[in-house]
Amino acid sequence: MSLKLDKVSRGPHLSTLVASSISREIAQGRLTPGDQLPTEQQLAQTFGVSRNIVREAIARLRSEGLVWSQQGRGAFVATKSDAPALKLDLGPAQDTTAFASLFELRGLLEVEAAALAAGRRGAADLDAMSRALVEMGQAAYGSRAWLAADLAFHQAIASATRNDYIMQCLAAVSERVRDSILASGHHRASDELAEATLGEHQDILSAIGAEDHQAARQAMARHLKNAAGRVGLDAPDNEGGSDGG
Repeated sequence: MSLKLDKVSRGPHLSTLVASSISREIAQGRLTPGDQLPTEQQLAQTFGVSRNIVREAIARLRSEGLVWSQQGRGAFVATKSDAPALKLDLGPAQDTTAFASLFELRGLLEVEAAALAAGRRGAADLDAMSRALVEMGQAAYGSRAWLAADLAFHQAIASATRNDYIMQCLAAVSERVRDSILASGHHRASDELAEATLGEHQDILSAIGAEDHQAARQAMARHLKNAAGRVGLDAPDNEGGSDGG
């Protein structure tokens, strides 16, 4: 495999440039269906960017159906049968109604995904979630690195469901949420908010680790409700179950 990849120029949309470069390799046949992409580290060195930027780029390509990923193996060029049927085409990030609707959809999907993950997760899934939380703790709240680690945490939960359709839907939704937050500048830097958000993620991880379906469902619902509030939205209460409140 002989790829024509070069370092990307600096700017606010590095992940888009990286994704476009890889997409071009696919379109021109230097990367073909089934080919494995170079590792995150290799791509980061090739493009001269951080691994977080590479992860954002791969997430974008995955949401567009150009690649698929498997925990522990890496990313692969998708075949037509791998490509997701879902492609979100929403209004601009400044459209509050569209943003609120996106969060509502996210809640419907992720609350139940957390419950499924609690029953199906393996050690590798828990490790991936834990690594994402460590990376969040090391990044500035609301930064691109923080949001990339946040996205990785939620993608690890989706992966733990062992349901390809859930993974595809959540990849598309989560990527669009991240783009909307970055474009609109919703996040405010705050040590207090960072601590609260990390605590919510840890509650989700603890419930999934304990294989407690209901606790995972409730922890995710609380997190998404609070997350919506942190970006200026009033989210519905998705916390369900007979002992929920």
